[in-house]
Amino acid sequence: MKKRIQFSLVYRDMWQSSGKFQPRKDQLERIAPVIIDMGCFDRVETNGGAFEQVNLLAGENPNAAVRAFCKPFNEVGIKTHMLDRGLNALRMYPVPDDVRELQYKVKHAQGVDIPRIFCGLNDTRNIIPSIKWAKAAGMTPQATLCITTSPVHTVEYYSGIADEVIAAGAEEICLKDMAGIGQPAMLGALTKAIKTKHPDIIVQYHGHSGPGLSMASILEVCNNGADVIDTAIEPLSWGKVHPDIISVQSMLKNEGFEVKEINMNAYMQARTLTQEFIDDWLGYFINPGNKHMSSLLLGCGLPGGMMGSMMADLAGMHRTINAIRAKKGLPEYNTDEMLVKLFNEVEYVWPRVGYPPLVTPFSQYVKNIALMNLLTIEQGKGRFVMMDDSMWGMILGKSGKIPGEIAPELKELAAKQGREFTDADPHTLIPNALDDFRKEMDENGWDYGPDDEELYELGMHPEQYRDFKSGIAKKRMLADLQKAKDARLGSKLSPEELSAFKHAKADALVAPVKGQVYYQFSGEGECAPCIEPFIGAEYKEGDTFCYIQATWGEIVPVPAALGGKLVEISAKQGAKVQKGQNLAWIERSKD
Repeated sequence: MKKRIQFSLVYRDMWQSSGKFQPRKDQLERIAPVIIDMGCFDRVETNGGAFEQVNLLAGENPNAAVRAFCKPFNEVGIKTHMLDRGLNALRMYPVPDDVRELQYKVKHAQGVDIPRIFCGLNDTRNIIPSIKWAKAAGMTPQATLCITTSPVHTVEYYSGIADEVIAAGAEEICLKDMAGIGQPAMLGALTKAIKTKHPDIIVQYHGHSGPGLSMASILEVCNNGADVIDTAIEPLSWGKVHPDIISVQSMLKNEGFEVKEINMNAYMQARTLTQEFIDDWLGYFINPGNKHMSSLLLGCGLPGGMMGSMMADLAGMHRTINAIRAKKGLPEYNTDEMLVKLFNEVEYVWPRVGYPPLVTPFSQYVKNIALMNLLTIEQGKGRFVMMDDSMWGMILGKSGKIPGEIAPELKELAAKQGREFTDADPHTLIPNALDDFRKEMDENGWDYGPDDEELYELGMHPEQYRDFKSGIAKKRMLADLQKAKDARLGSKLSPEELSAFKHAKADALVAPVKGQVYYQFSGEGECAPCIEPFIGAEYKEGDTFCYIQATWGEIVPVPAALGGKLVEISAKQGAKVQKGQNLAWIERSKD
């Protein structure tokens, strides 16, 4: 009999990778005992990226949800773990040190045992402070290696990072194969290298199913000393998510490993409950395409979890590019041709921006650069013409050290635009902020909550927390849910009633002149077509929603009215509109 392999249920990531939504507190409380009854899990993922934002947006207190979900697992000795984005903690952009440090005290008090700390660039400067804060708070820090396949990302490269974080106090290592493109042989060799040098360090493997390599990778890492394997359950397993516990357990059992048995009655109950949650409300926001695996992901290395948003972005760009080609008398691209062009462009861009592992947010940056390149190439302007500050920030080193070399053409372009590269420690660029958040809590008369958890929530998710406290968040979620139900069911409302519902409490944005709509302005006297804004995007009073290039050439900005949330777009990218025509509707933030 080979060694014992433990299983972890990544219940949070199952939802995150399917549609970026999470069950409500009452639903989590119902399924936790069933997960325990399955009898096969030593660990459960109870929190992480998107979990708390979704709770807030649904008008629910995430601190109460985390405590409620962790409690039954704590009581029976099943370890709980959370995903922690290092410098970005639980959000998409950098977090001040004092808020990050508070996170571990709060999460430990709420019942979370293990933070899985990662940096999308594998920059240990973004990981090591969190290791120290987690240990000080009484948690077990798990440092993460973001896995990808490139000339830079070798066994030696990853082993060196593992040595560094273990020396800094990491008690476990996670191999985070977020796109499922890690090659099984390399992952096996890496596991062996870590376990040979650090035999007492727990190694946990997390591999998505997208391109189909993860089952082979699981077998390789287990045969080379891995201790814990992340798995999912139906109806959210496979696809772009994770392998199902039944298949993983069967494979490892027949390979001779010691594994726990599965209570199939409990499995079927958990399966039924998860489907019930989907049918209740979460399913209205899940992209059906994420149920499908795709070998195409191997070439570009993009994580499966972002395929839904990528396809939506590609659709808008597809229309714009075909409009340009039609004017030139060239044949239009079909959807498959555009997808291949995008994947090929990602393969072109990725090495030139230094092979950043394609995980949030760097996967989005690389994909967006590739999308913009497809457009500007079609316009005859070449590549790397349209890149925003976030894309440049990655290239310049503001989020951490890029693992590979930046291409000379991008270095030259940066110099031409007056942009400077930096090797500064990213977290030192962000000032502490808790004093300001304490002042805001005091001024509003808000309770800090047990263990300062409400203060932490404001500091981590300020915009969403304020909307939660005001009640606006819940109103929006209910409206969005009703719209999604109407769309799913074909709507029982008449077209007039449905239109009235959509536009209630919303301001219509009207074209001030006749012309063509654009959603980005280059600042050099020329409109630049780009990706259209998404439903749910937030605007402040005074923000510009779009630009209209009038028939006589003038660029006319269209303000976002009094601000609020975008609920409908009527004028697509490049659309020709008449003066007075409705472009979009923005729901006001105040009644």
